Amino acid sequence: MKFTRILLLFTLPLYFFSCRTQQKMPYYLEQVNDSTGKGDVKIPELRIQKNDLISIQINSIATDPKIDGIYNLQIVGGSAQSGGYLVDGKGNIEHFRLGTFHAEGMTKTELAGEIKKRLTQPVELLRDPTVIIRFLNFKVTMLGEIGQQGVINVPGESITILEAVGLAGGVSEYGKKTNLKIMREIDGKRETGYIDLSSKDLFDSPYYHLMQNDVVVVEQTKQKAKESEQAKTIQKISFAFTLVTVAATMANIFIKN
Repeated sequence: MKFTRILLLFTLPLYFFSCRTQQKMPYYLEQVNDSTGKGDVKIPELRIQKNDLISIQINSIATDPKIDGIYNLQIVGGSAQSGGYLVDGKGNIEHFRLGTFHAEGMTKTELAGEIKKRLTQPVELLRDPTVIIRFLNFKVTMLGEIGQQGVINVPGESITILEAVGLAGGVSEYGKKTNLKIMREIDGKRETGYIDLSSKDLFDSPYYHLMQNDVVVVEQTKQKAKESEQAKTIQKISFAFTLVTVAATMANIFIKN
């Protein structure tokens, strides 16, 4: 009986230690109201990066198959196997007809202009060429306290941070909605930015529209770290109580005998 009281005396503090006060977690767009963010929607034009895979399609008004066929029919992708042109480690694209030219840092519009220039100057290879460029491997990576970590392949060429979070299953109970980290590479340089999913200024952030190869990291809250430490402490204390209980029981048996 005396041992039971002692055990209860040690157990009660453990119980209160394990109880925590629930903290209010911010909601998505919590600060947004009816008049917030009204204005034109601006989608930034992407810039080509190393290791991007792009398709290049060229058309023209000319109809001579001996001249136009080598461009109009075979231009989509670098080859039937690759399905596109890969921007190499130097930021270049090697075109099977137009040669090698630098593409890193260009927008699709700028690259299309460069290709048109090569098709018409100094010798006109095609009449009034039209160049269409598409990204074939647009992806972003989601890590941390998110519903499902991993790579999101984007079939189009535009995705917002809210869409990416939604596709990844949302921020977990222990994730920081107010401080998502976005790692991005631009012109061979890496930059890191932060975004608050509850803020009214969310739509004005340069990281609201994600770029290809962005990495989004959702950090854990202090509450998660604290609870992890508490769980480890409770586990250790419980193990110690088990040892004490077993030892006391064995001692009680030997004493009675």
